[in-house]
Amino acid sequence: MFKVIIPKTTFKELEKIDSQNQQLVFSKIKDLESGVFTSDKALKGKYKGKFRKRAGNYRIVYLKEDDILVITLIRIAHRKEVY
Repeated sequence: MFKVIIPKTTFKELEKIDSQNQQLVFSKIKDLESGVFTSDKALKGKYKGKFRKRAGNYRIVYLKEDDILVITLIRIAHRKEVY
């Protein structure tokens, strides 16, 4: 079981999303809490060390710290504007 930290700025991004997509994003966040990392991709370039989880047309960018089981959400945005 992982602890997911959602910073205030990331939570504000989540509030701007329509309710149907919010539910999808929340289900993906629950997957992260449970430790389900299937089909997550490691990012490259300036985002090296971070991962992304796909939630429909939205992407959840997060940082996973294995040793203390903490996941910090960095950004939740539409796939056009997330990177």
